[in-house]
Order: sequence, then C-alpha cells, then structure tokens
Amino acid sequence: MRKSLAFVLTAFFSLPAVAEVYVAPFGGYSFGASDFDIYSTQSEDNGTVKVSEAENYGVMLGFTTKDPGNVYLLYSHQSTDLRASGTFSPDVITKMDVDYFHVGGTLYFPMKDVKPYVTTSLGLTQMRPSGAYSNETRFSVALGGGVEYQVTSAFSLFAEVKGYATFVNSNNELFCSGQGCLWNIQTDIMWQGQANIGASLKF
Repeated sequence: MRKSLAFVLTAFFSLPAVAEVYVAPFGGYSFGASDFDIYSTQSEDNGTVKVSEAENYGVMLGFTTKDPGNVYLLYSHQSTDLRASGTFSPDVITKMDVDYFHVGGTLYFPMKDVKPYVTTSLGLTQMRPSGAYSNETRFSVALGGGVEYQVTSAFSLFAEVKGYATFVNSNNELFCSGQGCLWNIQTDIMWQGQANIGASLKF
C-alpha cells in the first residue's frame, strides 16, 4: 500500500509545466471476487457470500507526464448481486452496485506505437445493496498492467487487467439499518479483478 501511495505521489509531482489532458472511457468484466466469511446477526445462518461476476464500465480523466506516463482520476461502476453459500437461502441475497473512486498513476514502456504499461491507484470502494440497508464505503488499492496502441497523436486504444483490494476489516458489522445489522463479516480484504478495453482522447 505504501508503494502504491509513493508511486501515485511521484507521478503527481512529476507533472510538466504544460501537460496534455485526456479522457478515457472503458468497459469490461469484473471477476474473481473473494468470498466473505459471514454469519447472520438475526439468525444462526452462516457461510460465505461474494460479489458475482458482471460487466463494468467507467471513465478516467487525467494528465500526461514526462516519465512517460500519466496521472488520473478513475470512476468504475458494476451492477451485480451478492450470492451466498452455506446455510443462507436464497442463493442471491440482494442486488448491489459496486463503485470504485480512485486516483492513480501509469508508467509506460514505449515501443513505437505500442506502449505496454503498469498502473496503480488508491481510493474508495462503495458497495450499495438494494433495500433498506446502508451503503458501505471502504479504502481500496489497485494494481494492473496493459498495453496501449497509439492510433494518432491524440487518440489511442488500450486493453488492461487490474486487481482491486478493498479493506473491509475483520469482525466488522456490515449493511446496517435502524433495525440492526444484517451480517458480521470475518474477512479482512475483498479481492476483485477487472479486464477492460477502452479508448483515450487527448486535448
């Protein structure tokens, strides 16, 4: 986590006097979310629950740097559900939206028009279940890599894979309302992967 923070701060402070602004919409698929070990606060039910795989979309807004690289603000959205195993019933417990709000940096390794890169970011993960229970917001970090193809000086296409780690804290109540909390969670980190494709336009 400290390395991710240092990478992002270094990228910010390396901004040139005149930087190019870019916007990069993307879409993809979120997969491989880790299981939460949970037990109900309202019954004897226990087991695991996970965020289901589903499509995601988002956008990055940032500035180029002289590294070469960039720094960016990222928003990513996934409409999915929580799926349970163990003594919980039904299998799909609730619909849920998962949003990432991150600030990050990218370092490129140019080979003419093809530019492999590594990227890291940090920020917040917000989980919003349907129904009366509360939204949950937790700190998260991400690390990924990909390749960008420079079509013109201002337009490029990219494909990437990222891993997100959301720190949810062990033995913590989750999804509460005025009537109490739905679960106690016994997991420290939620892992989730993303595979994305997108386009970048510089101004």
